[in-house]
Amino acid sequence: MADDPYRTLGVSPDATDAEIKRAYRKLARQHHPDRNPGDAAAEGRFKEIQGAYDKVETPDKRKKFDEQKRMANMFGGGRSGDFGNAEFNFGGAGGIEDILASFMGGRGSNPFGGGSSGTIFEQGGQPRRGQQRPQQPQKGSDIEAPLDLTLEEAQNGVQKPFTIGRRKQCGSCKGGGCSTCDSQGVIRKTSQITVKVPAAAEHASVMRLKGMGHQAPNGLAGDLLLTVRIDADEGRHWEGGRLIQSVEISYSTMMLGGKVRIHTPAGKIVEVDVPPNSRSGDRRRLRGQGYNGGPLDVELELQESDELTAEQEAALNALRESGL
Repeated sequence: MADDPYRTLGVSPDATDAEIKRAYRKLARQHHPDRNPGDAAAEGRFKEIQGAYDKVETPDKRKKFDEQKRMANMFGGGRSGDFGNAEFNFGGAGGIEDILASFMGGRGSNPFGGGSSGTIFEQGGQPRRGQQRPQQPQKGSDIEAPLDLTLEEAQNGVQKPFTIGRRKQCGSCKGGGCSTCDSQGVIRKTSQITVKVPAAAEHASVMRLKGMGHQAPNGLAGDLLLTVRIDADEGRHWEGGRLIQSVEISYSTMMLGGKVRIHTPAGKIVEVDVPPNSRSGDRRRLRGQGYNGGPLDVELELQESDELTAEQEAALNALRESGL
């Protein structure tokens, strides 16, 4: 994991799967060898983009990368990149929680089991006879997962079906341990639930569903933590909770100034003033035109032309001769 695919693709880690795909297509088109014949740098960049997308192109691949990154951060001191050049293999495990459970020992000592009894030590380090550590009911671990929404779903609220895989108390032994659950007291089950998302949900906010996480053998369950990811649609992305909309303008408008019409997330068509001598990357803020009545930042992009007309070529030649 030496390279961060999110950074390579120019998206945030909380971007939706659809936003990642759009970013990849745009970059791949820009740096494709067919569009840049003989350009070794463009070819190298294209391979880098392709490799980054390959790590997160499907929800399963993305989940695997995110979990490996979390494990590397936990056990690698927060360093980015590989954990000792080793890749964590989740195989048939249910995710990072199962991996952590295996690191912490068997059912009696892991955070998903019932806990083990022991003696209470006095200050001198000797056990106090006749006393045992009081049993504390163990609670199952939380589950963290993304919840992708459209702008309309997030704006108006929605009841969203969601498939969840979690550990539940074994019905055969009621947590006591048997052959059915491999003496763990819990088994993994997959079920579908309906998540009620309130209107005006915020991007990257976390919804906590009590008791919907993993169950411990004694029946106590953790929570389900769903990170809301709102797909901002084509040409838009989130940046620190703020909605950014890219708009392509011609070179003449960029230099001479003018106006450009855009469709806003609020469903309106508005005109944006482009000042003279603007640059690609400049932004204009439109208040009240963003998501849920918030601001919308319009980012200017220089319009690309694959083919020029004869008139355009003549005009460009004239500009070149004038020194521009």
